[in-house]
Amino acid sequence: MFHIKPRIIVLKAIPKLQKSISTTQTCQSNHKLSSFLEAAKMPEKKLRKLVFPFEDLERHLSSKVNTSNFQLFQPRYEDIKMAEMFFTPSKKQKIDYFTSAVRMDHAPLITQSEVCFIGRSNVGKSTLIKALFSLVPETEVRVSKTPGHTKKMNFFTVGKAFTLVDMPGYGYKAPKDFVDMVETYLETRHNLKRTFLLVDGSVGLQHADRIAIDMCEEFGLPYVVSYRKTI
Repeated sequence: MFHIKPRIIVLKAIPKLQKSISTTQTCQSNHKLSSFLEAAKMPEKKLRKLVFPFEDLERHLSSKVNTSNFQLFQPRYEDIKMAEMFFTPSKKQKIDYFTSAVRMDHAPLITQSEVCFIGRSNVGKSTLIKALFSLVPETEVRVSKTPGHTKKMNFFTVGKAFTLVDMPGYGYKAPKDFVDMVETYLETRHNLKRTFLLVDGSVGLQHADRIAIDMCEEFGLPYVVSYRKTI
């Protein structure tokens, strides 16, 4: 079996942005801190707390914890600025909803690289994607406080760079054909380059999360574990 050491990161959506999102309404204006270029104007101390919220928590770790295997992803500011360019719309960089599919035979046949987001129902996949698209507020990403809201595989084009796929959540109120849909996608989607597994940080890894990790390991998929709801 081909094993890939997962990289653990924390992605934090801006609280004010999250509060502005509703199930049926598409926000048409972006928050003033949606752009990192704007956020970078903040004092350095406030900026680091916003971008690297876990730095202050490191001192609270038990001295008995072995941190030798920890790999906290903390990119340089320059890297964040470059990454933001992917999500900044322009004439050459079109960012929009593409299509949805309820089964793999309905999925679009594209050669462009894909990244997908999977996780338990109500872990915040759609909310995170909404935050990533905050510079394109007209791109509608439906979110809900009701678990199991996403029933389809939703495809979004991010220019010519890649396609982002929002997968249905597993666990509570998951689609009946969830296993056939998601497992088949992970196993057969040859243009899938990275899988982001979102975990509820307030409860930690659950049995269903470990099954998802096992699937990624079994299929030899590069994946990232991202903890949500930690702050």
